[in-house]
Amino acid sequence: MDEEIKNNVMKSGTSILGIVCKDGIIMAADRRATAGNLVMSKNTKKAVKLNDYLVVSGTGMASDIDMLQKVVAAELRIKELRSKQRPTVKDAANLISMLSYRNIRQFSTIPSIAGTLIAGLNDDGTFELYTIEPAGSIARVEDYDANFSSGMPFIFGLLERQWKKDITIKQGVELALEALKASTQRDVGSGNGVDIFTITKQGINQVLEQTIEPSFR
Repeated sequence: MDEEIKNNVMKSGTSILGIVCKDGIIMAADRRATAGNLVMSKNTKKAVKLNDYLVVSGTGMASDIDMLQKVVAAELRIKELRSKQRPTVKDAANLISMLSYRNIRQFSTIPSIAGTLIAGLNDDGTFELYTIEPAGSIARVEDYDANFSSGMPFIFGLLERQWKKDITIKQGVELALEALKASTQRDVGSGNGVDIFTITKQGINQVLEQTIEPSFR
């Protein structure tokens, strides 16, 4: 099973990134969607605002990621209506973990394979980042993570040297952009655009929405 996950996810082609800062969280992703060696889309939004308090990004099969996000958004809304209170970021992460665990273990000719980063703001003003690997295990991120995206080696190579524990949101945005630039320069599955979100006590904001245009000289 580990080998199957590795063979499928690492070929998916994407760069997603979450960075924990002292005053919030950064979520970022590129826009290229691939199928093998073919670029299928140059404008796929991989970092998505799920609702008023959560941002998610995924790596793996595009259809699995889209369906997972739709199901999670609906289930969280139902839970909120029933309990009369907003689910926590951890509640959302645990839901994704359970769905991922169940999906990959159900018999299917095409197993569901998707890794997820989820970040958000709790009612008490705290913010959290979680990573859920394709088989369903969950971990709270204290520094940064790129899940199993194909750009992960290049992102980690930069962040290992430049991330600091007391980094600010402003510095985090700049660092996320540099990490994605590094990834899109070396990972053939990443590129074409960048989306960056900030999650702070003031809420969720998309601070960068940029297309990378090819230049011919």
